[in-house]
Amino acid sequence: MAKFLTVFMGGLMMGLAMAPTAAFYLAWLALAPLWLFILNAQKRPLPAQLRQTAIAAILWGVGYYGLSLFWITGIHPMTWMGVPWLASLAIALGCWFLITLFGVCLVLFWVLGLVLWDSWPQQFKAKRQTKFGEALTIIARLLWGITLWCGLEALGSAGPLWWNSLAASQSPHNLLILQWGQFSGFSTVTAAIALVNGLIAEIIFFCRYHQVTPRQLGLVSSFPVSIFLSLHFCGFWLYQQPLENNPQQAIKVGIIQGNIPNEIKLYPQGLQRAIAGYTEGYQKLAKMGAEVVLTPEGALPYFWEDIVKSSAFYQAILETKIPVWLGAYGTRNDAYTNSLFAVTGAGNLSGRYDKVKLVPLGEYIPFSTLLGKIISRLSPLKGELMAGNSQQIFQTSFGQAIVSICYESAFPERLRDHARRGGEFILSSANNAHYSRTMPAQHHALDVMRAIESDRWVARATNTGYSAIISPRGKTLWLSDLNHYQLHLDTIYRRRTQTLYVAYGDRLTPLLAILSLIVWIIRTGLFYTQRF
Repeated sequence: MAKFLTVFMGGLMMGLAMAPTAAFYLAWLALAPLWLFILNAQKRPLPAQLRQTAIAAILWGVGYYGLSLFWITGIHPMTWMGVPWLASLAIALGCWFLITLFGVCLVLFWVLGLVLWDSWPQQFKAKRQTKFGEALTIIARLLWGITLWCGLEALGSAGPLWWNSLAASQSPHNLLILQWGQFSGFSTVTAAIALVNGLIAEIIFFCRYHQVTPRQLGLVSSFPVSIFLSLHFCGFWLYQQPLENNPQQAIKVGIIQGNIPNEIKLYPQGLQRAIAGYTEGYQKLAKMGAEVVLTPEGALPYFWEDIVKSSAFYQAILETKIPVWLGAYGTRNDAYTNSLFAVTGAGNLSGRYDKVKLVPLGEYIPFSTLLGKIISRLSPLKGELMAGNSQQIFQTSFGQAIVSICYESAFPERLRDHARRGGEFILSSANNAHYSRTMPAQHHALDVMRAIESDRWVARATNTGYSAIISPRGKTLWLSDLNHYQLHLDTIYRRRTQTLYVAYGDRLTPLLAILSLIVWIIRTGLFYTQRF
């Protein structure tokens, strides 16, 4: 029970490493208890080994994902949407259970994959390994453990329930290690965290079952420390590289944080407050010298056509003639979309982006053809949004932009694709209302990672916070207060550089897989040689 409790505490440590806390350093130790549990279970018969490690995986996953994603319960109560209080509580707890289960499954697959991979050659294994064979076993296990974790995170990020990776535990406070995201995305940082944790577990296990002199103990203990320091030293060098901002590529962006609670957003009081607040903010920012104004997701909860017909905000655009990137709703093929509109100073559209990654239950009903009737009784949706085309381009008066509407910040490959196809800066537009400070803090942390990976400036506008300006090195130059109406004017720059990640994607995970296969073949061949 003590070992199970230690594993669970490791999961909690990983959860605590996530924003809004600044305890990112916990992530470099948090996976080691689970890894060590797997090593200690090796002496048991395979069925018992699988059973105990599976329990450990579930405990670690519940500690990590259950804690770091508990903010999702903030959707309760949804009585303002007409959902009964008990049904609202059931939806909130159901969502929390679902996304926690998704994360737990990833951890469970990782543990079972590591156990089965490591146990397969046992029947060919000599009673005593040579020092070379033992070292090769440790290297092979480290490589496979890192590869499998990176692969599972890559697979998870392609699904509909993705939010955080091990790499996200370092954002936004550990900018040095996050610079490695330029090379192969978040997988690079995840691999570094897994490597250090794995080394710690392997060293503890090795020293426990071998007679180690103090000198040898100091030598092997220096490995994870040296790797940790080396990674951060290289990250510091990358962080210090000059940005070389071109004044001709500068854009003076005004940001409006409307601060309209969800409870009133869709009712007359909220609609009137939205029109008044965004119109006044737009006019003030125009007088302050803004060249363009960015609003949050769904800033004006109207269809674009209705805004053109009778909105005071639209009349302000025609009078002031300052372009705006406006969050509102659009129509397409008898359905409606969650969109960001690029409106010129003349009131015309130069671009439109429809949100691609929709929120399950929040913006569409998953498996509606099979479970539509059952889920629709629980879901607060009266209708479903239509997802946008993944190949769409958002063209503005200031060049091509990369757009991320709320949940889409969690999907780096989508932003990478837009950067590769010419996006010069990132516009992050979100609502973020109705949650504790944990959710907007984690959302901001995701955008910090996206800025570094793509080497792009980020302008963030949210309804209730955190709105921000983020440099391509991940430095937050301005961060709004939560639950306040705020206006801010700042400068971002267009960039056309391409990081290795933007150009080639995640190449680290396939490379690790190839190396793992090579070492596995050598290791297995060595076991056969020892046996026969």
